[in-house]
Amino acid sequence: MTPPNQTAALTNALTRALTRALAGRYGESPAIGELREETGGASRMTWSFDVRAAAGETHGLIARVAPPAGGATVRPGPGASLAHEVALMRAAAAAGVPVPALIAAGEIEPGTEFVVMERVAGETIPRRVLRSPELSGARPRLAAQCGRILAAIHRIPSGAIPGLDAADPVATWGGVLETLGEPHPALEFALRRLRRARPPAGRAVVVHGDFRNGNLIVGPDGVRAVLDWELAHYGDPLEDLGWLCAKAWRFGAPLPVGGFGDYDDLIAAYERAGGAPVDRAALRWWELFSAFKWAVICVLQAQRHLSGSERSVELAALGRRVAENEWDLLRQVP
Repeated sequence: MTPPNQTAALTNALTRALTRALAGRYGESPAIGELREETGGASRMTWSFDVRAAAGETHGLIARVAPPAGGATVRPGPGASLAHEVALMRAAAAAGVPVPALIAAGEIEPGTEFVVMERVAGETIPRRVLRSPELSGARPRLAAQCGRILAAIHRIPSGAIPGLDAADPVATWGGVLETLGEPHPALEFALRRLRRARPPAGRAVVVHGDFRNGNLIVGPDGVRAVLDWELAHYGDPLEDLGWLCAKAWRFGAPLPVGGFGDYDDLIAAYERAGGAPVDRAALRWWELFSAFKWAVICVLQAQRHLSGSERSVELAALGRRVAENEWDLLRQVP
């Protein structure tokens, strides 16, 4: 969440910017309702609001705001700009991926960008996705839906987003571990073993980078939209499937795919929808690498709190997750 002493100034500036950006679509002087900052998300600020058009109808919208220049982010390297996120969502929609409709984009001030999209009805909180009685009919279908959606993401033309990061994630996140400035022997050991057992790389495709339970809007009919594209890059398609299957995103549920499905449903639907044949041993490797990557991210997030740069109970709590991932890696990495 944004620090309280910054909230008023930011919301005032954002309201003015939204009024300008939405004027053409909703009339000369659209009425911007109260901005409500949403929790969650490490690299973007997200605000929900209503706009009343000149004709009187009300529309529910979401504004995503990039952090000021120099702000903290968990994504090393290029490819995480808001401009890339907008381009990715447009390319994803063209490929058949369910994404919120993009409404407008602009700047609050030089260097602080925002994008406005429709507010899609549904649930994003993972524990509700996994336990809500209203979604009981959707849950058995989610793994297969995710397989089809991932196949569509991996069909996005490689030239659709110029400049998107193509760095090797193992080198990237291994490099982050080395620069943390503190010892993490369990993670160092796991990374060394993962490097030795790494499977051959698949054909490089557009990878969402954070496709998981929590970044999906789910309704009684299933997945309605895929969110949070700021970690997208070019890479091995199994990186996305392995991330979805990581233990962290099961949220205590026993099923391996997001806590809601089985490997067979995910893989069969992915392959039927045009995804490359899935080597299950390679998928398992990417699943374990995801635990390593998430552990490093948790260290980074905890450091933001401990350094005083962004005091947050949520960031502090993520520090506790490091040990959980270390334990899982020590038990499971070959």
